[in-house]
Amino acid sequence: MDLKFGSDMRREGLNTEFKRHYVDDIKATVIAFANTQGGYLYVGIEDDGTACGVSDPDGAVLQIQNALRDSITPDVMACVNCRGEEIDGKDVVVVEVKQGSQRPYFLRGKGLRPEGVFVRQGPSTVPAGVNAIREMLMETAGRVFEKEVSFEQELSFDYTSRYFAQAAVAFGDQQKKTLGLVNKNGLYTNLALLLSDQCPYSLKAAVFQGTDKMIFRDRAEFEGSVLEQFDKALAFLEKHQSKRSVFQGVKRIDIPDYPMMAVREGLTNAVVHREYSSTGPILMSIFADRLEILNQGGLLPNFTIDEVLRGVSEQRNEKLAAVFYRLGLLEGYGSGYSRMLSAYAGTGKKPEISVTRFSFMLTLPNVNGGLGGVSGRAVIREQPQQVVPAVSLEDLSERARERMQKVLQRCRQQPQITRAEAQDLLGVSQSTATLLLNAMVQRGLLVSVGSGPTKAYRPTGLA
Repeated sequence: MDLKFGSDMRREGLNTEFKRHYVDDIKATVIAFANTQGGYLYVGIEDDGTACGVSDPDGAVLQIQNALRDSITPDVMACVNCRGEEIDGKDVVVVEVKQGSQRPYFLRGKGLRPEGVFVRQGPSTVPAGVNAIREMLMETAGRVFEKEVSFEQELSFDYTSRYFAQAAVAFGDQQKKTLGLVNKNGLYTNLALLLSDQCPYSLKAAVFQGTDKMIFRDRAEFEGSVLEQFDKALAFLEKHQSKRSVFQGVKRIDIPDYPMMAVREGLTNAVVHREYSSTGPILMSIFADRLEILNQGGLLPNFTIDEVLRGVSEQRNEKLAAVFYRLGLLEGYGSGYSRMLSAYAGTGKKPEISVTRFSFMLTLPNVNGGLGGVSGRAVIREQPQQVVPAVSLEDLSERARERMQKVLQRCRQQPQITRAEAQDLLGVSQSTATLLLNAMVQRGLLVSVGSGPTKAYRPTGLA
């Protein structure tokens, strides 16, 4: 059968490319067609449109199909039809390419960079710019950031892996797919980028003297996995907040400046609800009278502050929220503000929320009114109180649940437990006991007191 190859197709253009024989850059041309508007690649045609033919069309078809299948990601073959045809009495190969539905397509060995992603500009195949790649990624993902393919595919998860291990939650290849870190083409998503050691976003923390930003007392910037940033921000606050001690009879009660339940909720929501298409950091500012957590991204469309205060929840980063929930860092959707209010019950103060189009700020008042720096009253700096409610153990393995229940049962018989006591109680190694106790702290079941050889663990509410 003779292919209709009129004079209007005898020159190269946006949707037409000629090759005299198979060459390696055929792969780039197919990628460009799939990323743009589709097109026809003819092998066995001179640049001027003259048919010269190929000696073995069947072999050429097989060679081209194998090359495309082995070198292009995502799999481009669903939008490619490679066949032999006859033009002007010559055997040629026609590679018909449709615009792909999983753009951007790229050379597997080059990755999602301009040197691996191509588009058509007139009769030429050219590298795609960064903005063009980003646009294709957003279109393919339906403009949901955490579902988009990450530009960076060389990712590691050392901190996140340890976090999952300490929480006794599996984090293998299958879990990465289920959670949404890896898409159906085996590529890392932006969710994976956020949880990776290479996460490009950051959290900045600062302590100011007094009630304004005139004088810095300390500052830090935390990078790496958002889980690492979360942990380091909590540690930074614990380092800098004070406690006021009061006595009820002979019992001393230490009251920290900021209830840790409220701080954890505030930081969790900042990380989970952040607008990651903006590169600005989360800002945590500590003043004498308040703690401010400023987050990139205002309320979602058609959402109001009143609905937030009533507990209505809509996740900006649904899959990231699911990860935090699985790790016990997010207690329940829509319960954050009510839990913060509970943490401030009886103090005469309450958290405040202010929103602009592009930002969300939580203000937590200092329940001690900054007394340590204002009136000179004595404050005691030591491991701060953590008031965290019990967390469901249903998503843990049976062995982990049994071990945690044994530790909690022992804690009902004595005020605290050490690592060595937990090790003897459970009949496990030192490292396993340490991991288990750390997991219980992270899940809000225990708090740690002291440090070094005297470090011990108490049930929440008794610290």
